[in-house]
Amino acid sequence: MDLKGPFTILVVDDTEANIDVLLDALGSDYDVRVATGGESALQAVAQAPPDLILLDILMPGMDGYKVCKILKSDIRTKDIPVIFVTALSDAQDEKKGLDLGAVDYITKPFATALVQARVHIHLELKRRRDLLESLILERTRELELTQDVTIHSLAGLAETRDPETSGHILRTQRYVSLLAQELAKSAKYRDVLTRPVRRLLFKSAPLHDIGKVGVADSILLKPDRLTDKEFDAMKRHTIYGKNTLKFAKKRLGRNSFMDCARQIAYTHHERWDGSGYPLGLAGEQIPISGRIMALADVYDALISQRAYKLAMSHINAVSIVESGRGTHFDPQIVDAFIKRKEAFRRIAVRYPDV
Repeated sequence: MDLKGPFTILVVDDTEANIDVLLDALGSDYDVRVATGGESALQAVAQAPPDLILLDILMPGMDGYKVCKILKSDIRTKDIPVIFVTALSDAQDEKKGLDLGAVDYITKPFATALVQARVHIHLELKRRRDLLESLILERTRELELTQDVTIHSLAGLAETRDPETSGHILRTQRYVSLLAQELAKSAKYRDVLTRPVRRLLFKSAPLHDIGKVGVADSILLKPDRLTDKEFDAMKRHTIYGKNTLKFAKKRLGRNSFMDCARQIAYTHHERWDGSGYPLGLAGEQIPISGRIMALADVYDALISQRAYKLAMSHINAVSIVESGRGTHFDPQIVDAFIKRKEAFRRIAVRYPDV
């Protein structure tokens, strides 16, 4: 990529003679813009961020140090290279400028060739950094897409065993996200259900029933209610799911996604009062991921038609979830559900079984 043409440089100086020298040195190679003070420099950057800033320090009003500090504290401008061009030649002045985040420090009077060389170097470094960031972003997107496709393929494998639940994955994934968002508003969960954790929950939720691949068709697809023995066999899908994802974790090494998915698969049938399975955990012994998934899964089962039952209305499903507050479900998660119950209904309508 040619350095000439695409790059924009903002020269910030209150002395016309200095501006003229820099325009002569750089104007033929770059798009050079000018600001004559700190405030106007910040306005110019806000309107059209340059690729590099040549910044004087001693200016009336807001000095260059203050301008640099403001730029580096703003996520939108912190990566713009700043080169101080100043009459301050003391080593402490230079150290202060570099400590504030400037990439270089040129003292006046300066040689034109030196300015040109320094500008060229830092613009080339910026070009390479931007290219690297672009490649990393593209690679990250590819990896995320691969992960998402793998997750839904695995989850779909379990769901194909039960053809009546095609929308279940999409609905429960979004129910879990809603509940986590609502819980994160509380003081108790603000630092627990952070944005990255909520994203993990969203991505992991589709694997909650991956263990169903280990349950016999005669049980999984039975059109009548299960016998006690058959239900005991069905319960084992939580163990199959945990073991499957535990094996995947061993192959991948430490992986927070697999940890989360394994927790959900293993504990989403535990109950707040300890009457669930497979471990009979109670209260906050149950991981928050499992407690959230438990409510999402039950609500969806209630509103969905199965071979052995008709779909329940949203209103009746809400009533049953409420009645499970403090027994089947974590009371605070039920409260979060009640606040977002209309959003649950909209999700159920938007992602029907097909």
